Parts: sequence; C-alpha cells; structure tokens
Amino acid sequence: MRILHLDAGKEMRGGQWQVLRLIEGLAAAGVESTLLARRDAPLYTAARIQGWRVEPLGITGALACLRGHTLIHAHDARSHSLGLLLPARPLVVSRRVAFPVGSGWKYARPRRYLAVSRFVKQVLMEGGVPEEKIAVVHDGVPVLEISHGKQVLGLEKDSALLARMGLRMVTRLEEELRDAAILVYITHSEGLGSGALLAMSAAVPVIASHVGGLGEVIRHGENGLLVENREDAIAGAIRQLLDDPERARQIGAAARRTILERFTVDRMVAGTLEAYRGVLASY
Repeated sequence: MRILHLDAGKEMRGGQWQVLRLIEGLAAAGVESTLLARRDAPLYTAARIQGWRVEPLGITGALACLRGHTLIHAHDARSHSLGLLLPARPLVVSRRVAFPVGSGWKYARPRRYLAVSRFVKQVLMEGGVPEEKIAVVHDGVPVLEISHGKQVLGLEKDSALLARMGLRMVTRLEEELRDAAILVYITHSEGLGSGALLAMSAAVPVIASHVGGLGEVIRHGENGLLVENREDAIAGAIRQLLDDPERARQIGAAARRTILERFTVDRMVAGTLEAYRGVLASY
C-alpha cells in the first residue's frame, strides 16, 4: 500500500499536524506515503525536514505522482477538488470542519470520508453523503508532559471574546502549554478541537465553547468545562477553576485519561488504516 496525500493548507493548523503525524505513523506500519503540499506552506517545509517524500501541490505534479500509489487521501476542501481530477485511484477525503456540505456532485465521488467526529459525520449525512461512506476517525495527539504552569491561556479560532477579556493568547500551543494552568478554547464552529485535545494531553483543564464536536471530547464538569460564548460565562468558568485548585487538578487528570483512552496518534493511524483497507477491498 502506498498513499498519495494532498493538502492545500497555507498555515500549520490542526489538520496539517494530523497529516504529519499520520505519515509518520503509516511509515511505522510499513506504508509508504508521498505528500503534495504548497511549496510555500509550513507543512511542505516540516515534511522535508522530517525526511518524508514531499512534492509541490498541483495537477501536473499529482498526475506525475500517481503511478505506484494505491490510493489518494485528500486532507482539506481544496485538495478534495484536486483529487476529483485524478483518475484510476480511489479517493479518501478527511472532513474536519463542521460547515454544511456544498456541491452534491463534489461529495458524490470519493469512496470514503474520514469524519473527525460524529458531529461532522451527521453534517455530511445531512448534505447527502450515505452513512456507509463515512468512517469516524478522531484526531490523535502526542501525550505531552504534565503541565504545572500558572497561566490562563486563550485560543480562539473565529472570535474576539478572549482578546477583549485580556487573556494571554496562544501562538505556539505545544510550547506554551508548559506555562498553562487553564486553556480557554473559544470558537463558533468546531469539527472536534485538536487544540483542546493537545492541552488535555498535558492535563491542562480546558474551558471550551459548547459547539460542534467539542461535546464529544469534553464531558462538562468531569474532564473539562463547556460554556456559551459569552464573557460572563467564560469568566465564571475561569473563576471556578482558579478558586478550587483541587477540582482543577482532578479535571486535568481526567482530561489526560480521555486522551490516553481515545485520542492518541496510534488510534488515529489505526482508524485511518482500517478505512484504507476497507476502500481497497471494495474497489
């Protein structure tokens, strides 16, 4: 089995980290990969540094790379469109976002969708994708060292609430988690929340928006807190954890157990491989 991965992301966000972790995990399982990414994108550079085979993304390069590859895996919407132009190979598409499905034609051809959560699976089904074409494969994150930090850190994807509240905003999440006592993760739309997962792996209590797939990760009051996107609700949740350090510690420990049980890189790789094999068996 040899996989041709396509990713058109311009930034190094959660999806791009998943591509890198997947390629590494597939290699450990004896599966070769070639990555096509934007030449000016951080993913392209990171894959080169790690020693993976990577080529510039584009139709000409993709057609040239097809020979010898068993399956195409598109990791975002733009590369999904490119994958539709590549002949004679089954196409698998990762779906990480919670936005409604657009073109019915575009979503009809792929052999399998890897939905990052049950919530995203439901969005795909509401858009007309048959359930039998969808596998739920959660993100996988590395298990970080337990944080003993003191800072309340903020991460917001499509909101300005935390900036108004004066929280220290995260720019390099994995590095900055060492300083974290709490991560506040605010968004209006979320497929799953790989940033929340990463914090949970370090036993950092997460306060997250009660939207999308985040409710599949966080059980309110047990391994994190879910809040409405309002300043008073966010501030109240922060106070709860700061005023009760033992409860915060227990929530962080439960969060870390959740990652170990359900959201490791190994589980993500295994779920992806299972989907690949199912597609190839029916092709």
